[in-house]
Order: sequence, then structure tokens, then C-alpha cells
Amino acid sequence: MIAYYVHHLSPFIVRFWGNFGLHWYGFGYVLGFVLGYWLYLWLARRGYSKLPPAQVPDLITGTCFFGVLVGGRLGYMLFYGLQDVLHDPLRILRVWEGGMASHGGVIGVALFSLWYARKHKVAWLDIGDNLCVVAPIGIFFGRCANFINGELFGRIANVPWAIQFPKELYDLPALADRAVDVCSTKIDPRLSSPEAIVEAARSSPAVREALSHILNPRHPSQIYEAGMEGLALFLALFLLRTRLRLPEGVVTGAFFILYACVRIFGEEFREPDVGIPFTLGLTRGQFLSAFMLAIGAVFIIAAYWRNRPSAHPGAGAE
Repeated sequence: MIAYYVHHLSPFIVRFWGNFGLHWYGFGYVLGFVLGYWLYLWLARRGYSKLPPAQVPDLITGTCFFGVLVGGRLGYMLFYGLQDVLHDPLRILRVWEGGMASHGGVIGVALFSLWYARKHKVAWLDIGDNLCVVAPIGIFFGRCANFINGELFGRIANVPWAIQFPKELYDLPALADRAVDVCSTKIDPRLSSPEAIVEAARSSPAVREALSHILNPRHPSQIYEAGMEGLALFLALFLLRTRLRLPEGVVTGAFFILYACVRIFGEEFREPDVGIPFTLGLTRGQFLSAFMLAIGAVFIIAAYWRNRPSAHPGAGAE
């Protein structure tokens, strides 16, 4: 028998009281924004952007707020939590509880950058090519935050590095009943709900020991996705943007295609969301990613058809 690690990381960097404090989830987004700003500014100063470096702060600030935060949150509620919002509309404002959709963030960024490009008379595809290089940095930190929160975990697995996630109790009532029975009778009568057990597991070795005999070992799919959607995607797009002279829009198209491919593959390790009839057996993430493949192909075909050179130091860009 393998003694699997029972996840017990705290979602708080510093906790003041109750659910109020500094969250790793929020810190991950801030860190992604800061590094994304630095990288875009680096690209602009070295001639890989037609947007003047002085305008980069405004672009990144607007993209982060209206594109990533608003788009990601609305996308999550539309694609994954519509019933929850209809039941409790204020839940859309409780971002500290988690719940951001990368597909919604992509849509939000695309719409905001299009508006920004038209307002400031800058080539939208030039902005898009550079934002697509920057985006995987934020995705990486977002997936790391998912792991720290113990959410969006993987499918049941027997690999040596599998992890047992207490939040599994939220999804499997039979396991939750068993955990409540064991923990409330043998450890503490106050452990009478899955929420209380998940909270106690972060600080109580006794609760974690009890859960180790109840929870299923699962793939740490958040880490897989951080590596594929974050690090690997960033490296590929950064090399495309800085090592090759490509028409405007090719890097954007490559982002859509590569992200869709790694997301579809990564979903094979992630616990699937509740299915919906028209996804043809695909998970929601795979179904939404399939559209990104087509969008990416359109961007690349259009880019080569228009053949408008992208900003590049060797092409005399400022």
C-alpha cells in the first residue's frame, strides 16, 4: 500500500479571521500580472511590438481587469456555474472562493484588446501576438493556485505521485457521509460536515490519517496543466515571437491551437465536469477547446493571406 500525500495546503498566505486574509489565489494573479507586464514591456522596448512602451501599462491594466478577471469570472459562471448563479446571483462577486474559466478569460482579453486597438489605432493582431506570449505566465500561476486550493483535481489514479484531495468530499456524498461518521465519532464531534473536515484537515494530522483511508488517490492534474498550459506553451510562443519573422496573427493563431491541444490532452487526467448532452462525450473543457482549434486555424490562414509583417527588431520596428 502506498502512503499517498493528503493535501492540506492552506489557501491563505496570511489569515486574519474567518475567510478574510491574503489568498494564494489572488497572489498568483497579481504575480502573473506583474510578470506579464514586465515581459510585454521587454518585448516593446526591443522592437517586438508596434505599441509604444509608454502605453504598455494602460494595456496590461485594462487587459488584466476587464479581460482576465471579468472575462474569466463571467466565463466560469456561464460555462460551469450557471445554476449556482441563478440560485445565488451574488456568488459571481465572491471571487475569493475561486472559480475562473480560462476560456472566458481568452474571450475577455480578445474583446478588450480589440476595443483598445481600435481606440488607440494600433494593430489588433500585433497586440494579440504579444499578449499571447504573455498569457501563459498567468495561466501557470493560476494552475498553481488551483493546486494550493486543492480544487480542479485529477481523475482517480494509482501512480506513486497521486494525491488525496479532501475537497473530493464535496463531490461524492457517499465518501462525505463516511468521513463525517469516522471523524465526528472518533476525533471530534464538531466534524459533522464536509466543510468542517476539509478545514480541519489543514491542521490536524489525525483528520488527515482518517481521510487517508477514505479518499481516492488522484492525479495532481493542476500541476500537469501548469507545466503544459503554462511553461511549455510560454516557451513555444516566446520562441515563435522572438526567433522567427512571422506575419501578424500567426502567434495568436498558434496560441489558440497549442492551448487547445494541451488542454484537450490535459483533460484526460482531470476529473471531468458534469457532462452536458451536446458535448458528444467530451468534457466541457475539451468541447470548448475544439472551437479554439478552428479559431486558431482561421487566424493563421488569414495572417498568411494578408501577409502583414509583424514588429521585429530586424525589420526596423521601433
